[in-house]
Amino acid sequence: MDQQMISGFAPAPVAARMENHGASMLKVAMQSGQDLFARTGSMVAYEGFVQYEPNPPAVRQMASQWLTGEGAPLMRCSGDGLLYLADYGANVVCINLNGDSLSVNGTNLLAFDAHLQWGVERVKGIAKFAGQGLFNVGVSGTGWVALTSRGTPIVVDCGRGEDETYVDPDALVAWSSGLKVKGKRSFKASSLIGRGSGEAYQLGFSGQGFVVVQPSEDSTDRLRARG
Repeated sequence: MDQQMISGFAPAPVAARMENHGASMLKVAMQSGQDLFARTGSMVAYEGFVQYEPNPPAVRQMASQWLTGEGAPLMRCSGDGLLYLADYGANVVCINLNGDSLSVNGTNLLAFDAHLQWGVERVKGIAKFAGQGLFNVGVSGTGWVALTSRGTPIVVDCGRGEDETYVDPDALVAWSSGLKVKGKRSFKASSLIGRGSGEAYQLGFSGQGFVVVQPSEDSTDRLRARG
């Protein structure tokens, strides 16, 4: 076989704990004592010795609160080697938290370092807008998080001006937890924003931080309102 024909697809040397291999695959450098939580079923390949524990105790305690209501779809990964993860060809975004906190749509959470603090949380500031409120997965601390996006996402820096940033909830992937969030209801805008009819809803963000938005408005299994 001509090795030059496939050389462009070979793994690159490890440069970070988490990094992209192409747009739709995540490469994780696994080491003993540095476990990882990953979406169940997301493993596509690995090198070395890597073990998997589906629905571990640390995850089961969150199961009753998980956004989908179908149990916690996470597995604990441990060992030494290289681990490759993907989610049905979705784009992958790697974020290195440095004492920061992130609020993530549960369906967009691919993997994160097991030592990070995390839990299901109510999105503050929009209870009146949503009626019952919205729930997300909060991740905080110092470590790596990998998100998925249906298409190439845009990361909007909300701290570059005084204007608020508005996002269709069905296209929202994640945002810095320090941002202020509020809901906005607009009428006769359905042809411009969202896919509803009669009135459209947006989430407004302000303050220092960023918002990750995907080029998709498929509301199937998106952010859920719960009592």
